[in-house]
Amino acid sequence: MKLFKTLLAVSALCTCAEAQEVNPFGNPVVPDMTADASIILVDNTFYYYATTDGYGRHLETSGPPVVWKSKDFVHWSFSDNCFPSAAEQKYWAPSKAVEANGKWYIYPTINGYMYPAVAESPDGPFRLARGEDKFVLPYSEEATLLQGNDRGGIDIEVFVDDDGQAYVFWGMRHVARLEPDMTTVDEASITTLQTRRTEYSEGPIFFKRNGIYYYLYTIGGDERYEYYYMMSRVSPFGPYETPENDRVSTTNIETGVFGPGHGCVFNDGDDYYFAFLEFGRNSTNRQTYVNKMEFNEDGTIRPVDVTLNGVGALRKVKKSKQLKPVSAVASSVMEPLKIRHFKDERCQRTETFSASFVLDGQNGSRWMAADNDTKNQLTIDLGKKKKIRSSEICFVRPTAGHAYILEGSVDGINWEACGGHTYLRKQSPHTDKNIGKYRYLRVTITEGIKGIWEWRVY
Repeated sequence: MKLFKTLLAVSALCTCAEAQEVNPFGNPVVPDMTADASIILVDNTFYYYATTDGYGRHLETSGPPVVWKSKDFVHWSFSDNCFPSAAEQKYWAPSKAVEANGKWYIYPTINGYMYPAVAESPDGPFRLARGEDKFVLPYSEEATLLQGNDRGGIDIEVFVDDDGQAYVFWGMRHVARLEPDMTTVDEASITTLQTRRTEYSEGPIFFKRNGIYYYLYTIGGDERYEYYYMMSRVSPFGPYETPENDRVSTTNIETGVFGPGHGCVFNDGDDYYFAFLEFGRNSTNRQTYVNKMEFNEDGTIRPVDVTLNGVGALRKVKKSKQLKPVSAVASSVMEPLKIRHFKDERCQRTETFSASFVLDGQNGSRWMAADNDTKNQLTIDLGKKKKIRSSEICFVRPTAGHAYILEGSVDGINWEACGGHTYLRKQSPHTDKNIGKYRYLRVTITEGIKGIWEWRVY
């Protein structure tokens, strides 16, 4: 009987350990919490502009503005913020960067108002396109996109037609022409589009394919976010036709997707992709995913089979051989976190924070140290001594910055410094090169959030 009870206890521990290895968040685009994505492809580089989530104060705040870049759509990086004067502002939903007049323009919502900003390249740094590059509350009067009595609005999408005419779309189904300076709205042209669904709407998406204009808009929110669309063969102002099946995306219980909302559509040649935020960890703790978008012969959009799997590499890029650690061990692990649903009781998620998640190649899982951990260390074992050319660590909340110590060991007992930095640096990943020959690597986080999304060694 004592042996039987012991076996039951061991079995229970194993079951618990296995349960903690579950990642309910799949493989989002980047190793961070982001929403409201705008993605473009410029000169074989993907650019990803978004709201930075994960700062823990819901809609009262956001993370700073950054632009993520990738050559293959798998390995993403950013360095510091891309809009210095907006670094301390509430920065939401930047549009994709648009090239015009020899410059690049983006249109974020900052402190609840829409602004045009300009830079010499899609990398930034961006600055306010009109007036002084400085933010005041409630808004910087000279710099807002709308200059009338009602300057409010969110979630800009910009589209430049084949004839060079630019159009601006924003929340609640608004559309207007942009003047050639790309900073002034032709306010006489402002129109409210009439859609089949009449609920509150945000996150507009607009694109043109094979002579057809597509207007996508959201309804609902949280776990009930959905996208619908209509199409025109005439102009961005219409007239529009609404297909019988006009839904683009909705919750899919089977694939674990709840509330696919504000994102974008982008293309690589003839291949089109749909990016969407997902309910995630509720409120402003969301991540963005990408699925393939397909069309019928008549140009109508097929409902997107939304999943959390991602689309993998979209381009082939030569990289060094990635080493495969056999295990990861942490000084502590945060307790599992039960995610509170808002509107859909079927959304039942618990996030766990196993050290092994840093090796799984999925941006939706992470290791987090316990709150009372004073070491904040994570160690990976390569199985045997190997030559390590480089290390790439993707920390949690990277836009706030990190400092860390990287050490190597042959025996797991004696350690020597081989990387890291003592000052706070805002970037992802943090890369160390010419590491040396070791079996073990250990990172100690000295400043910043005590967690890691992914750790890759080459």
